[in-house]
Amino acid sequence: MARYRLLLEYDGTDFEGWQEQPGAHRTVQGALRAALGSVARDLEGVSLLGAGRTDAGVHAAGQVAHGALDTRLEPCQLFRALNAQLPADLSVLGLAPEAEAFHARRDARGKLYRYRLWTGPARAPLRARFTHHVPQRLDLEAMRRAAQGFVGTRDFRSLCAAGSKPASTVRTLTRVAVEGCPRGEISIDVEGNGFLRHMVRNLVGTLLDVALGRRDADSIADLLEQKDRGAAGPTAPACGLTLVRVDYGRNLDWLPAVPAAPRLGAGISA
Repeated sequence: MARYRLLLEYDGTDFEGWQEQPGAHRTVQGALRAALGSVARDLEGVSLLGAGRTDAGVHAAGQVAHGALDTRLEPCQLFRALNAQLPADLSVLGLAPEAEAFHARRDARGKLYRYRLWTGPARAPLRARFTHHVPQRLDLEAMRRAAQGFVGTRDFRSLCAAGSKPASTVRTLTRVAVEGCPRGEISIDVEGNGFLRHMVRNLVGTLLDVALGRRDADSIADLLEQKDRGAAGPTAPACGLTLVRVDYGRNLDWLPAVPAAPRLGAGISA
């Protein structure tokens, strides 16, 4: 079997998350595995693992996965065959043969997530699948000040989903940036070496509390010190969140070359 690395884009609205699990009828991993199985000699022998386990409703512009596949197809043929089998809301943007030691999750040095808000007074139907609508006026300066309190190596237990039990809740965020303008679209970029379950959505919910005057912008250090999920804001809806990029500390070549540049910064950075 040969190992392949894949660059994926998907609209997560109608998926029950990345990972196949009992009771989940439609997952990204399941749809991709089925497509791989259709072009492989042995479906049971197809393994597949992603760089991140996006939750139900979360999108990806630059998810990376690896899989072992028994096929005679050349990379260009495999690229076309997979996309012919995949549903309209999931696409392989690029693929390449990879060394057996490559691991999409363990080799990742960092990820960039982007959360998008629509803050116009009226709903925007064409944005509804990819943004969270907040019609109230937001204090963006307070939001930006609070965002800097999350940057650095911290114990993010207060932002970890209730019931989740990771080995460690310490993570490093290198950037939390709030861009945009009132009554328009606002994006919150969160970049770091790793993320806890619901961490970005809980961070966004906390920033929204600040922007709406429900929480002081200078309270973030105290919030993190409490190490209590109840101390943070609500979990922002999944629809606004996109996994933009996975970083591996080196440039990765994708064969065949993607005809159009990946959207939302989906390329892999050095």
